[in-house]
Amino acid sequence: MIPNYQEIMRPFLHFLNSDQENESKLRDLINQISSHFGLSDEEKNELLPSGKQRMIDNRVGWARTYLLKAGLIDSPKRAHFVITERGKQALSENIEINNEYLKQFDEFIAFKNKSNEIEVADNNCHTQEPLDNDDITPDEALLKAYHRINQALEEELLTRTRKVSPAFFEQLLIDLLMAMGYGGTGESTAHALGQSGDNGVDGVINQDPLGVDQIYIQAKRYAAGNNVSSGDIRDFFGALNLKRAQKGLFITTSDFTASATSTARDLGSRIVLINGQQLAKLMLRYNIGSRNEQTLHLKKIDEEFFEG
Repeated sequence: MIPNYQEIMRPFLHFLNSDQENESKLRDLINQISSHFGLSDEEKNELLPSGKQRMIDNRVGWARTYLLKAGLIDSPKRAHFVITERGKQALSENIEINNEYLKQFDEFIAFKNKSNEIEVADNNCHTQEPLDNDDITPDEALLKAYHRINQALEEELLTRTRKVSPAFFEQLLIDLLMAMGYGGTGESTAHALGQSGDNGVDGVINQDPLGVDQIYIQAKRYAAGNNVSSGDIRDFFGALNLKRAQKGLFITTSDFTASATSTARDLGSRIVLINGQQLAKLMLRYNIGSRNEQTLHLKKIDEEFFEG
């Protein structure tokens, strides 16, 4: 199990203190700490939800930052660290080194007081949530808040989509598919969506300007629990065969039964299933029914700037 950043603090100091050269590279410390906690290759390579940094690297990095702000370590040059007399004193006391311990130092208190709360929006309400969690780094706390906000938005998008009119639902799906890059440009590339009586097909979208390659669509605006059955999939498959189509897209605001999923997988034509949860995620990703409210730019130190 990957340790939280506070559990890393004492080993971080220990390895610095035992370094014969009295100066350690951050990468070497990460490797030593990973071995100390017996991390598997999978745990060593586990990424943050952002997918841009390894979790162990992030947690060691925050342990380093907190120890540095509290004056227990120092950084004489880029990505190199040494233990200070204060750090050696902390090791000799043989007690747990964590945020609570670091609070005795004024420098650490000043650092923590600069940013210890994050505002989380949930629908029309605003609540204050502490960023200082003992088990996760600030990066992880921010990402968790981001995912909670998005999950709430996805649920609201799905709830509202289930209540719209058939014509509105038709346009919503056209807008989504066009935003995803299907159909190219021009209104004629997507048509007939939402109209009944076309041999079991609700719509078609052209993948090229001439309509040589087409995707046929079936859309069901169902309430939660009213899941699409295998019979619905077979009916759609039959409609595709009548049109000699090779590609089908079945969208529902509910879900698919296990037999429906199995049937779609086993049939010859390429039928892609999109349930309500996936639909809401796509709507959020492509700004269909939602919009960007604010953009946060997360920055990091430019190490090369300080090399000279």
